[in-house]
Amino acid sequence: MDFWGFRARDLRPFSWVVIIVSLFALSVSGRPQASRQTKPLNNNDRVARGKYVVEGVAMCGMCHTPRTDSGELDTSHSLDGASVWLLPAHPTENWPLKAPRIAGTPPASDEDMIRLLTTGVWTDGSHLRPPMPQFRMSREDADAVVAYLRSLTPGAGD
Repeated sequence: MDFWGFRARDLRPFSWVVIIVSLFALSVSGRPQASRQTKPLNNNDRVARGKYVVEGVAMCGMCHTPRTDSGELDTSHSLDGASVWLLPAHPTENWPLKAPRIAGTPPASDEDMIRLLTTGVWTDGSHLRPPMPQFRMSREDADAVVAYLRSLTPGAGD
């Protein structure tokens, strides 16, 4: 069999070189770069990252923002705390009736909030109860979330 004027047996050494180089490239590209230094985020970057996580990923406003009479989120009271609009699939006596205000002054210290967001464990050592997700955020994301929440002006709450 000919390939661009070469016989197949003439291309065998070349194909082995291609395979070896490809495997090496794949193994190097998947390895974390130890020498790469991550630049620490300034406060504006932390707040922007926290806003993205809160609003775009964790969707905190779905429970911590009150709703209008028509069921829409009342964005004028964003993250001010709200009545929990979800009901459990099976009755439970430990279902919360309110989600706390987290805008401006979250309900715990920064370190406690970071612990909560990275482990799902509250200040008293208990795991959060549904419907609150048991987040396992990275320390950097949790720190950014706290920075964003602290940057907000607290409202009257619900």
